[in-house]
Amino acid sequence: MNLKSWFCFSVMIIAFLTMNAQPKVIAHRGYWKCEGSAQNSLAALQKSSELKVWGSEFDVLMTVDGKLVVNHDDCIDGYRIETTKYEKIKDKKLKNGETLPLLEQYLTAGKKCPDLILVLEIKPHKNKRHEAKAVERIVRMVQDMRMEEQVHYISFSLDACKELVKLVPHAEIAYLEGDLSPKEIKKLGMTGIDYHYKIIDKHPEWVQEAHDLGMTVNVWTVNGTDDLKRMIRFGVDFVTTDNPAVALQLADSDI
Repeated sequence: MNLKSWFCFSVMIIAFLTMNAQPKVIAHRGYWKCEGSAQNSLAALQKSSELKVWGSEFDVLMTVDGKLVVNHDDCIDGYRIETTKYEKIKDKKLKNGETLPLLEQYLTAGKKCPDLILVLEIKPHKNKRHEAKAVERIVRMVQDMRMEEQVHYISFSLDACKELVKLVPHAEIAYLEGDLSPKEIKKLGMTGIDYHYKIIDKHPEWVQEAHDLGMTVNVWTVNGTDDLKRMIRFGVDFVTTDNPAVALQLADSDI
């Protein structure tokens, strides 16, 4: 085999392996469907590490007085987080009895699991100036804790994503909303798309388009077995799921 033939053969092998690569699994709000856990809890983070998933996703909001807390919903027990002082919500409990965690506590726990990628979702804030401050403080905290390589960023807020690109242009940043093509996202300086699986059902060509642009593709929140199998066949890079144990089994199988 001459050098040119060997090169062509190598390219074909690499393309085949890439096409058939199995996706990495991300636990949605941590691994919470198990005893002693709860969504966005420190226990869910630890259990994600024990399960040996690739990543654990969690949500961050900022209180009116600048405290960064880990919680999915805009409100907790009737208090809108971004317009409430931390003092009023600091003792609120999660379903497993844990106290509402601060981002610093969450990152500290995550740092003890160095093989686990922390997928940090910045929740949209109604006040965009407040949101920009939240992005800045989140990035600074990650940098101060020297966790830049372990933390990836996602958001439904295009403004937050653009701010991230300005502050940390070399970070992994993906957009969640699903209303822009990979080409449009690439032009904005982000590294990936992170869309609901039904968006990818409508635009399966976006997987290849993203890959051709050197971008990653994540899909959320993929819980049904048939949906998981279909996304795996589409060749996505990551699946975010409430059933990470099942997803791990499927990702390792020949489907």
